[in-house]
Parts: sequence; C-alpha cells; structure tokens
Amino acid sequence: MARANAQILAIDAGGTMTDTFIINDKGEFVVGKAQSTPEDESIGLLNSARDALSYWGTTVEEAFPQLVAGVYSGTAMLNRLVSRKGRRVGLIVNKGMEDFHRMGRAIQAYLGYSYSDRLHLNTHRYDPPLVPRELTRGVTERVDLFGNVVIPLYEHEVEQAVVELLEQNVEAIVISFLHSYKYPAHERRVRDMAKEIMKKRGQEVPIFASVDYYPVRKESHRTNTTIIEAYAADPSRKTLSTIDKRVKEKGAKFDLRVMASHGGTISYQANELARTLVSGPIGGVVGAKYLGEYLGIRNIACSDIGGTSFDMALITQGDLSINTSPDMARLVLSLPLVAMDTVGAGAGSFVRIDPNFKSITLGPDSAGYRVGVCNPAGGIETVTVSDCHVVLGLINPDNFLGGEVKLYPELAYKAIKEQIADPLGLTVEDAAYGVIDLLESQLRNYLESMILGKGYSPSQYVCFSYGGGGPLHTAGYTKGLGFEDILVPAWAAGFSAFGCGAADFEYRYDKTLDLNVSPNAGDEEKVEAGQNLQLAWEELSDKVAEEFEKNNFPRDKVEFRLYFRMQYQGQLNDLEIESPITQVRTAADWDKLVEAFEETYSRVYAKAARSPELGYSVTGAIVRGITEVPKPKIPEEPLAGDIPPEKAYLGTRNVYWKGQWVKADIWAMESLKAGNRIKGFAILESPATTFVVPPGYETYLDQHRIFHLKEPRE
Repeated sequence: MARANAQILAIDAGGTMTDTFIINDKGEFVVGKAQSTPEDESIGLLNSARDALSYWGTTVEEAFPQLVAGVYSGTAMLNRLVSRKGRRVGLIVNKGMEDFHRMGRAIQAYLGYSYSDRLHLNTHRYDPPLVPRELTRGVTERVDLFGNVVIPLYEHEVEQAVVELLEQNVEAIVISFLHSYKYPAHERRVRDMAKEIMKKRGQEVPIFASVDYYPVRKESHRTNTTIIEAYAADPSRKTLSTIDKRVKEKGAKFDLRVMASHGGTISYQANELARTLVSGPIGGVVGAKYLGEYLGIRNIACSDIGGTSFDMALITQGDLSINTSPDMARLVLSLPLVAMDTVGAGAGSFVRIDPNFKSITLGPDSAGYRVGVCNPAGGIETVTVSDCHVVLGLINPDNFLGGEVKLYPELAYKAIKEQIADPLGLTVEDAAYGVIDLLESQLRNYLESMILGKGYSPSQYVCFSYGGGGPLHTAGYTKGLGFEDILVPAWAAGFSAFGCGAADFEYRYDKTLDLNVSPNAGDEEKVEAGQNLQLAWEELSDKVAEEFEKNNFPRDKVEFRLYFRMQYQGQLNDLEIESPITQVRTAADWDKLVEAFEETYSRVYAKAARSPELGYSVTGAIVRGITEVPKPKIPEEPLAGDIPPEKAYLGTRNVYWKGQWVKADIWAMESLKAGNRIKGFAILESPATTFVVPPGYETYLDQHRIFHLKEPRE
C-alpha cells in the first residue's frame, strides 16, 4: 500500500495483546498487534504502532507528527480493581453507618454467578471491602431524604476522624454521607476541613467527596464509585500520563483521550476517571453506531466475540441505551454505562464434561490469550473452544495472529480425545464439532433472548458481528434468527479500537432530582419544577465546560445537549429523554418535556401503557457536552465485479463439517476486492481473524469493505 498520512491513533490495550488501529486521511487503516507490557503500557503501544505502520512502509517517528487525535482504551484500571491492588483508602461516613460499605448490597454476594449458583445460598460470598472497617470513621450529621438538615455536622468529630486516618497512613480519603446529593454542604465542609488539617500537619493525600463526583441517590452505588475513583482510577492517571508523554516524545501534538463508559471519550486529566474503567467492549458498540449512521442503518444488534466473552448490545432508532446503576468487578456502581449483556462464552472458553449428567459444559472461565492446549507456551491443560477449531480445520494453525503464535493440532487432538471424546464415546472430530455446535446454539439463544426480552424481533435488526472470534461463528449464532442483514467488517478484529477512534470527545454529568408534578398541576407547579430542572442543567453545564477548558476548548466551542430522566409517579423505572428545548421557563415549556417523555414511553413500551393520570416525576438531570474531533472515514472502494482475483485464492483445506471431511476454499481476506462474491464452503483468512462461510451460504464484499452474509433459504 502506498504511504499515506496517518491521522488517528486508536489503542486497545488488553491484558495480553495491545491493538493499534491507525487511520489515514483517505479513511484507509492498518491494524497492529504487539504483546502488552503491563509495567509500562507505552512500550507495547509503540511496538504495536510500529507493526501497524510497517504495512504503510513508514515509522512511528515519521507518522506520529502527522496525527491529529489519539484515543486509548485498556484494562489496566479494571485489572487493578479486580486484583485489589489499589491505594490504601480511608472512608468518612455518617456515625452509625460505618458498616454499610462492607455490608454492600445483597446482589454483590452473587454477581457474576451462573443462574444455578444464584439459587443456592451456600455458594454466595462477599469479597473483602475496598475500604476495611479499621479505615472507616463515622462523624455525626444527618440530612433527610428531602435535603433537610436533621442533625448539624459535628465539626469536632471531623478533625478526630481525619487525624486518625492520616495516622494509619491512608493514601486517599473518601467522604460519603446519606442524601448528600440533596444537601452537599456537609460533605464539602468535611473536605475543606480535611485539607486544612493536612496543611497544618504537613501531610497531603487526595480527598474525594462523593458530591464532587457522583451527586446521585443510592448510597452503596455512590460510595463504591467514589472509592473506586480514589482506589483505582486516580492512580491510573500516572499510566495514562506516561502514555501521553511517550507519544508526544515521538512527535504527536494531541492530548490523549480515553474511552468512557457512557460512549464518549474524555481527557485523561478528567475529574471523573472511574468512567474509563471499562472501555474495550464499549468501543465496539460506539463503532457500530458510527458505522450504522454512515450506512443509514438505525436498528443494530451488536455481537462481539473475544477469547473470554460474548458481548451484546442493541442500538434502536439510532440510540444507545444507558444503564445508570451498572455493576462491575462484583460491585454496584453509579456510572452511566452503555447497556450491554455479557456472557462468559468465547473462543478461549474451557470445555469440560459435567460428571453428573455426562454432558458438555462451556466456561464461564477461559484460557483467554493463552488460546488452549494447542499452544504449549500457554501452559493450558484443559481443552478450549480454540482447540476444537484447530482439530476441525476451521483455523490455520500456522496463521494465528499472523503466525506470531504457532498452534499444534496434534496436542489439541490428544487432549480432546482424553477429556471429551472418550468419556462420551464419540470420535474426536464429532466431539469437537459438538462443542462448536453447542457454543453457537448457546450464543444464538443469548442473542435472541436479549432482543425478544426488550420487546423486539431479530427481523427488525441488522446484526453486526465483530471481535477476533466473531466472524468464525457468525453463521452459526445467527442461523434461523431472520436478521434483516448480517454484516462482518473486514476490520472486525480491531473493531473496538476503531470505535474508540469514532467516539465523540464528550463529557457527561448526572444529578439526581426529585421533582413531582401532579396530574392536574396548575401553571405555577409546572413552572417551579421547570425552574429546578433548569438550575440543575446550569450547574452541570458549568462542570462540563470546566472539563473542556482543561483541554483548551472554550465554552463557545462546546455543543451542550440537555437530558432529563422522567417516570410516571409511583413507577420503579425511569426513561432518559433528550430535551426538545434548551430552557424551561413557562408551563408550556414543561408541557413540551412531558410530550417528549410520552412519545418515548409509547415507543419503549406501548401507547396503551401511558398513564398520565398518575402525574410525573423528574428523577434526574443530565448534560452532555461534545466538541468536534477528527474521526475515521469509512472506506470507499470501486466495485471490481463478482469474481475474486486469482491471487486471493489460497487453495483448499480439509474441514470436518456435519459428520464428514469436506474441502473448503481458502481465501486471503485482504486480497479480495469490493463487489466480490464468494460461495460456501469457504474460509476467509486474515492475520487477526477467520471468517467461515458454511456450505449453502454466500458472502458479498461491498464498497466499504464490509462482508454481507447471506443464509440459504429453506
């Protein structure tokens, strides 16, 4: 490929491999891979970037000065949290509430468990709290749920609490009081007093008041999230700062952005860095939304298979769903997170025989990057799904990660025979095929259940399949579901990194409100509620503007989008609605908000379910600020006709399929041209992924380098 001007660097730093996705000014892109380097992630990043740029015959030193944007997503922060290797944090709460953090919510006892384990109490357990009881202090104060001060703050107790925590060598202090989102003054007073006390003592540790970060209801969620900010997120700033520094040393002029949980990107200097805790899978959903907007597709079922998990999300009428009380690392949190369903079923999932029922079980644990028994360097002894791929001939053992990892089919064959085939009385090939069939039927059930469970049908959606393992199983897990179309981007393996590059530079702030308006409200009641919502929007807009100013974006360059959360009075669940107006001044303005809510409610549930006779509750205010940043261009290639070029054909390979060995045509994915049609049985190979086109199926490569998979008609 001719050398081109690199424009955007998108990074997906996993626990083992670091992917870089580099896009040029023509919308062309290259994907690089390198081993991750946890002790200094910038090393793996630069090695991966060198690998990518080698396809363009250029170097990091030549290309980086041309870059206009860089976006990072990674797992370092989440790994720090999961492995409990964070800061020593102290916690100040209401006196009498010193144990609520370690008690947690009941759901935290079984988060991440299978359905059967959730049913049995003896399998439940609580993880040790992030802040142990001995580092928790209570001070007297009480605010009721309406924001009224019932007991004033006992300031003399504050000094004692702060001093005792400092004497225990805490590295950060978190402050979280009941109902502080309604009355933030007490938390802020403790914060300011702590700073004064530290100044006098000549000690300094960071202070985190929950109202400065997450002024929302649900104290367990809010406290957990603020603790994570102090425990894992803030220490990760150093990692991100090092990456930013290293890329600038190579000539880059941009400030590093990080993928955030709400689907936008934020600066690594952002106030709320815990929002970047999970980023890789979200990048894929954001990439799907961006690609869908370009192609004019409004309803998308996202499906992402990696080594460990199967991630699913729905984009309906062009909108992502946001979950405001998600869970992560067995903790309930107060973060706006793109709504996704994840199951522990991926290409690296372990395969075992259930001793009671003599049936095959998959996962939920996996070999991840170590692949399986077929990779002796991984040290794995239990059979994985990837071992079955190798034995069946579905993947080329000499082309895994472009040949970087050599796989040995004979090792996989022996392990499958001993662990799966012999106990079941099957041939090795039938056992391996059964594993793949079981995996795909499970994934198909998960995907169908997610869509039907939200009240939709697969026929209303286009399925996007991506991730390193996605194209391998696309046909299997979409079979018979009746999707409108099935799309597999040629860059499926790097799709999450692509999504990072496609994300807006966006800050989002939320605030809990309790504004109740009766069904027969007069103008005065509506105006008062509207004014309180307006005040919340103004407060949040100032916070958004402040974050952008840190990155030298003045307020007038920021596009502010206003949202509110509303429900009928007495309901348990609210809806997030984009406001049709920018200011609420009159009763007529309030009516416009209600109208927008009613329209959304009718779409999400049903017109007949509307209940205006109950009155309305506004439960939250949200402000999103967005600025224009460079984004990748979707490839545009001239159509070259149905017949693929001869150089793309690599010959045939024996593949075990439905009880017999058959020959499959092997094609080099990168050599195929726009307009080419390939009939199954075919396997399309690329260094980072493998796309299986079963017998009877056909795939068509369009001008955007996206494969469309066509299922045979029954």
